[in-house]
Amino acid sequence: MPGEMAGGVGFWPEGFSSGAVCAGIKYDRNDMILLAADAPANAAAVFTTNLCCAAPVTLCRTHLKQASSSIRAIVCNSGNANAATGEQGMQDARAMAGAVAAELAVKPEEVLVASTGVIGQLLPMERVLCGISDLSSKLDRNSGIAAAEAIMTTDTFPKFFSLDVKVSGGTLRLSGIAKGSGMIAPNMATMLAFLCTDAAISPSLLQHALEGANRKSFNAITVDGDTSTNDMAAILASGTGPEIRAESRDYELFSEALEALMTFLAKLIVIDGEGATKFVEITVTGATDNHDAELAARTVAESSLVKTAIHGEDANWGRIIAAAGRSGACFNQDDLELSFDSLTVLKPGFIADFSEEEASAIMAKDAFTITLRLGDGPGHATMWSCDLSKEYVDINGSYRS
Repeated sequence: MPGEMAGGVGFWPEGFSSGAVCAGIKYDRNDMILLAADAPANAAAVFTTNLCCAAPVTLCRTHLKQASSSIRAIVCNSGNANAATGEQGMQDARAMAGAVAAELAVKPEEVLVASTGVIGQLLPMERVLCGISDLSSKLDRNSGIAAAEAIMTTDTFPKFFSLDVKVSGGTLRLSGIAKGSGMIAPNMATMLAFLCTDAAISPSLLQHALEGANRKSFNAITVDGDTSTNDMAAILASGTGPEIRAESRDYELFSEALEALMTFLAKLIVIDGEGATKFVEITVTGATDNHDAELAARTVAESSLVKTAIHGEDANWGRIIAAAGRSGACFNQDDLELSFDSLTVLKPGFIADFSEEEASAIMAKDAFTITLRLGDGPGHATMWSCDLSKEYVDINGSYRS
């Protein structure tokens, strides 16, 4: 099971519910969701850094400012990204927010909108609006799995998780769903994530926690090196649970739990990478600082040559050090040390006297680690990646048509 429901009293935290319907946008299955808050919820979000961003991304940024980060609902459709659709795309995104607002008797600016799917095609708005009119009657606190299924595009399984966290004021819940399989790269790793908590936490503190967790989760994964037009991760806090204050142990616990939730969902995205057969954790140590470590880890993780070698189960260590060398990280190449799991394949001074059979056995596994030590510095970074297969080309060669 790719997710978990903690406590057995509903997937979403108190104050939230979701529903899913089939609007027939592209798929013959549920393809729209509504995530609703019983009362105004504090909100935080991070979005794609792609300059060609979708209309829903632009609208969400505006609504978060207009509503002072107090949000009542998130509506999302799959099958159509509503990206590169011009002014009509913006009108359609606004219409989605307005339709949800009318159903829930809230303000349009209190609604966030998300879309995922094919770029450059207008939404079939008649179907979308009919779907929204049906969604409000489907709301249920325990429908997280159905919501996770409805936002999938090329995903092969739904991605969801829920956990309870004990803090000084009691127990709070964090729950989330995500989608993503291809067009995945750091910079808001197409992926979407919708998270909820019953914690009583200010919008600014919530934003700080989300950004910190995002750096080590969704921004630490890559499938194909492409940053999407629609990437978005949003979290809503109902405030019905324990209070979380800045610079407190409770805030540390909350942040750690949020990072754990997002990391779990992020890893599921990589495991479900389009055409992927292997999940690989890439860690760089001994760098001058964390920034250099991240540069090296990211470049290795995104390298097509490294990813194809992983798919072919070829212990081609030269591709890995070559990727690190062009990453922009500073190091002395004579200091490099490289391991696959516990097998050292390269020692300082370019000594590569390892067992090819052992290396092949490691690379034949569904999951393994690559650890690259650049030197003796304190810098450290971890990325999660996958192999690049022929199936990836098949999937994306005909995605639009």
